[in-house]
Amino acid sequence: MNDPRKKKNPTFGVAVFIVVVVLLVIATILYNAITEKREYERENPVDSTASAASGAAVNAPRGASQ
Repeated sequence: MNDPRKKKNPTFGVAVFIVVVVLLVIATILYNAITEKREYERENPVDSTASAASGAAVNAPRGASQ
């Protein structure tokens, strides 16, 4: 009638609950970080002409050193 092998283990339920809570916290942190980054980039747009000029300076030939 009362078979001890059929008894449920309460630790498994607690472990599953802790894993779910940790995953929710990580998902919330990632969501907030991405949202804040997009909001920051919307408020402070990157100057594309300045970044293009610096990129051209880096890729410019350095003379006939070969």
